[in-house]
Amino acid sequence: MLEALRKEVYGQPRCVCARNALLNPGYRDHMSEPNVIARAYAISSLFERCRVRVFDNDLVPGTIGGVWFPENEAPVWSGMDYAEVYGERDFWTNRDHFAPDYVTFLRRGVGGTIDRIDETLRTLDPTLPDAQDRREFLQAARIAMKGFSVLLKRYADAARAKVAAASQEDRARFCDMAEVCSWIMTRPPRTFREALTLTWMVYVAFCLEGRFAMAFGRMDQFLRPYYEADRRSGILTREEATELMACTLLKIGEWRVFCGGDDVSNIAIGGVGRDGKDAVNELTYVILEAVRRCNIPGPNLSARVSRLNPPEFLTECLKVIGTGLGYPALMNDEVNVAALERQGYPIEECRDYCMVGCIENFLPGKQPPWSDGRFDNPRYIEAVLNHGVSPLTGERFSYDSGPLENLRTMEDFMHAYEEQLAEAAREYVARTNCANTRLNPKAYQSPFLSCFCDGCIERGRDINNGGAMLPSAHGAGCMGIGTVVDALAAIEKVVYIDREATLEEVAEACRVNFEGRELLRARLLAAPKYGNNDELADKYARWFVEYLSGLFDQYRTYDGGRFYIGIASNTSNIPAGRECGATPDGRLAREPLSDAASPTYGRDHNGPLATVMSVSKPDYTLVGLGTVLNQKYSPAMFATPERLERLAAIIRTYFERGGQEMQINSVSRDVLSDAIEHPEKYGSLVVRVSGFSAYYVALEKAVQEDILARTEQG
Repeated sequence: MLEALRKEVYGQPRCVCARNALLNPGYRDHMSEPNVIARAYAISSLFERCRVRVFDNDLVPGTIGGVWFPENEAPVWSGMDYAEVYGERDFWTNRDHFAPDYVTFLRRGVGGTIDRIDETLRTLDPTLPDAQDRREFLQAARIAMKGFSVLLKRYADAARAKVAAASQEDRARFCDMAEVCSWIMTRPPRTFREALTLTWMVYVAFCLEGRFAMAFGRMDQFLRPYYEADRRSGILTREEATELMACTLLKIGEWRVFCGGDDVSNIAIGGVGRDGKDAVNELTYVILEAVRRCNIPGPNLSARVSRLNPPEFLTECLKVIGTGLGYPALMNDEVNVAALERQGYPIEECRDYCMVGCIENFLPGKQPPWSDGRFDNPRYIEAVLNHGVSPLTGERFSYDSGPLENLRTMEDFMHAYEEQLAEAAREYVARTNCANTRLNPKAYQSPFLSCFCDGCIERGRDINNGGAMLPSAHGAGCMGIGTVVDALAAIEKVVYIDREATLEEVAEACRVNFEGRELLRARLLAAPKYGNNDELADKYARWFVEYLSGLFDQYRTYDGGRFYIGIASNTSNIPAGRECGATPDGRLAREPLSDAASPTYGRDHNGPLATVMSVSKPDYTLVGLGTVLNQKYSPAMFATPERLERLAAIIRTYFERGGQEMQINSVSRDVLSDAIEHPEKYGSLVVRVSGFSAYYVALEKAVQEDILARTEQG
């Protein structure tokens, strides 16, 4: 069934997006009503008019391509584009990258959620100064949820329509789909199939709205009661559940069919429960196997690995990684829980964390959607050395730290660098908060999304306007730890310890991209490097995490939330490197910065254990966002149980020492090189990029080369 469905999903014709044309009737017919009401009717119009399709080989209905139509069938809208006029939030202003409260929604269902809205409307205190605003929000939430119910009914009708033309064998399958959708359109799910369908249809609805990276969260926890009840009653086998899950998650691949890219819809498995006990269960392995069978870049699977989990959990994760998929990403549960608890959240909520997007720690259904940005640390070494002026453009991007001859000790240099970072952080925070405060929160509400966030209905407030139980969190993605550490170690060694060059000479060599300064570059390259368990370098990694954490700890988001730091870069180390001149670690101008939390590729030459010893030295409980350590192991490391256990031992050592995350590519250098030369042979090759996986041949050449350059451990 899975392979037949795969052919259907990936064999769809070229389509055009008609989202605004589907939203516009709702806006047009209600433009004289309050903004949030008009938005709700637009969402309802979208759900009532989108393209509904049940694939011939579907087990769980629902296509995320409902706003995409064959060109000759696409609805056309003439006149004012109301959706464009009303506008939307974006990633910086907390539009998506959210994990819903599926536990509550599945327990209550669509009808129960509408009942909650009605009860809040009935008991709303009319003397509140913003009572009318709350009433309008609740009315909008009700309209949007009723529209979602209509979407489910349309899928029930579409499944019934398949029955007449289906074979005898398939009729029962389509009848089951229709009955499931008919039930969950108003009532809470009773079975695993119903709960999975409702979960998937919520994700479909978010995709129809145009929201990206909407996480499924802890599926092995909130679907577990339904799975175990069905297994006890004998109406579901493990294999049937695996096939249901695989045939559902495969359809995330429609993002590539219609949009040309992949969604990073994160699923978290394993770890501990809210009670602090081992949470790995049979459904955990079902999801792991289902994702392996799908063999596509999404969903973005994250394994929370706790010392309380059974040893075989990590082993099974490594077996899936060893197929070449590059996921699940492996998360240190103890460190992540401690990092979130440090932010002041209740311990039960911290234990229930999941990830949104790539690796971003998130409390599902408790806080507004996630946002983050790029904080380019290596550039401020450049600022110290070049008096705040870019040697590439000649433009000033920071202030002048003063004459270099005044920096007589390494302590003097570090003080100048820290002051540059402090000023950059102030500017970063101001820019981030201004992006949100420029918006009128009443004019940019999300009535459907808010129904999946704890507190919004009870408070009668939008998710981004005080409805969520917790304030927003923003992540500063602190770039280039390897570049920074290597540069600082090289300055200390060459300038202040061995006195083989002055700071002015190093700065001049960087300005001219080491042309005619090859001997000095060789000395800088020979200095201790991060990733080799060398304390002269590694002490700067500890400083990097501690200083930046303290720097951002003092700030708050626009609504009183926290600024996390993250040692992650996605693929931004490549464009960030293009903006940065040569650096004192010997890196040439415009070359990529070091990737995420990883040592600079090719410089960690003492083997995998030395690498994890170095990278685990910082205190990652200070890192609320999360880290990304990209590692590449030869396929031979996955070839036998003995080698697999050695790899598991390295990961356990890393986690026991406080490492926060590791993700592994297991595709050989030879295969990657051949894929660059002969992409036609490798259309289905999936690799781990940074916080996500992707089809290798679909990546930009610069990203392909960055992955190829990673140190291959054996």
